[in-house]
Amino acid sequence: MSLYVAYLLGSVVLDILANMALSVSDGFKKKRWGVLAVVLIMAAFAFLALAVQGMPLIVAYTVWGVLSIAGTAVATWFFLGQPMNRTIVLGLAILILAVVLMQA
Repeated sequence: MSLYVAYLLGSVVLDILANMALSVSDGFKKKRWGVLAVVLIMAAFAFLALAVQGMPLIVAYTVWGVLSIAGTAVATWFFLGQPMNRTIVLGLAILILAVVLMQA
């Protein structure tokens, strides 16, 4: 795995964690979780900026976006009990298929 792919995957993980912290913050009512969400998303974008130094922006951004969306859906379902149904799974599958087609 290249260093740039590692940066991209690190950015995805940080984005998922930021989204989960944002959810737990309850609209920034829980300030510490809200601040953590902001710090994590800033770190995620810093890693994404490093990733695009070694790969085309369109590749990095689409992969980052889809993995972050899918990862957030799965993580919030697993850890926070948010709903996951067939419609959501189908939507995620379509997003992933779109990225695969863009890379072909």
